[in-house]
Amino acid sequence: MSHGPRSGLAAVSSALLAMSRHLEVRDVLKTIVASARELLDAQYAALGVPDDHGGFAQFVVDGVSDDQWKAIGPLPRQHGILAAMLDEATTQRLADVRRDPRFGGWPSAHPDLVDFLGLPVRDGDEVIGALFLANKNCPKAEGTCGFTADDEELLGILAQHAAIALTNARLYERSRELTIAEERSRLAHELHDAVSQKLFSLRLTAQAAARLVDRDPSRAKGELQQVAALAAEAADELRAAVVELRPAALDEDGLVATLRTQIQVLDRAHTARVTFTGHGVRALPAAQEEAVLRVAQEALHNALRHSGGDHVDVTLDRRGGGAVLRVSDDGGGFDPRIVRRAGRHLGLVSMRDRASGVGGRLTVESAPGKGTTIEMEVPGG
Repeated sequence: MSHGPRSGLAAVSSALLAMSRHLEVRDVLKTIVASARELLDAQYAALGVPDDHGGFAQFVVDGVSDDQWKAIGPLPRQHGILAAMLDEATTQRLADVRRDPRFGGWPSAHPDLVDFLGLPVRDGDEVIGALFLANKNCPKAEGTCGFTADDEELLGILAQHAAIALTNARLYERSRELTIAEERSRLAHELHDAVSQKLFSLRLTAQAAARLVDRDPSRAKGELQQVAALAAEAADELRAAVVELRPAALDEDGLVATLRTQIQVLDRAHTARVTFTGHGVRALPAAQEEAVLRVAQEALHNALRHSGGDHVDVTLDRRGGGAVLRVSDDGGGFDPRIVRRAGRHLGLVSMRDRASGVGGRLTVESAPGKGTTIEMEVPGG
């Protein structure tokens, strides 16, 4: 290795320390990829986590600038060499990836990759990712691969730690889902109690109207009007409960209507005022709409449960061909650096992962006593 064993141990140690410090998952993945590139002295490195639709939920690269990455375009699909690592679960060490019969080309802005070392990331028998390097920085004869068997072994060590990070991310996601399910159950209980009270009032008012209809028709009419109002309120609450507890009907209602309906439910169920405005947002790709909705739900959950604020404002605005979501509260706020060091992420991990998984970005602005603003931008189709 060109940098020697001390540099190699430092690179492996950096990846291990990143995980032990409870950094966000994407930061851990970036550390692994950067460490792999430094350790094996390669020009490029990447780690892809597949989704269930032939693409990648996450794809972290090192050695490519932000401008280059934007120019390359959408995340890669699971084809060619990437598919071989994922489907066949085999290590790929190639002198020239472009000459491999499985090579399917790449976008015009993509950098030229020549010699290549890639291997699957496993969680037991399951392949959960693909880690690869390209363009070893060393003298090599024409048609030979710069990556060695020792490089392959070292990359395998980092792949094992990548598997730990990704498995932890899955466990964290499941815990967040359980928390959200518990919150929805609580909300359903509150809505049920509210509807039961209205129905009880409705029955008493109807009974009073029945007793008054002969001896005081005018008062009976007033009671019947109250019956109609109570019935309408009960119907609204029941409808809200159904909307909140069923999966979001994005395909039928669209993102704006779905967000507006869910926020109306939260506004009725919580003491804090919850408002929503949407401006000129076009339909987005299905994956982006779902990601925006889930980030909005997570941010609202945090604001209503943790901020202690009186007002939570949600806006969804058009930006170019995409959209930007903002969820702001006037609560107590927090220091994001302290929260990160303490390992309390308030759902920021899953929100950032959802944003990056659809080519977007998420930013957090907060300070003690200053409230919090979560902003997510997605590029559109």
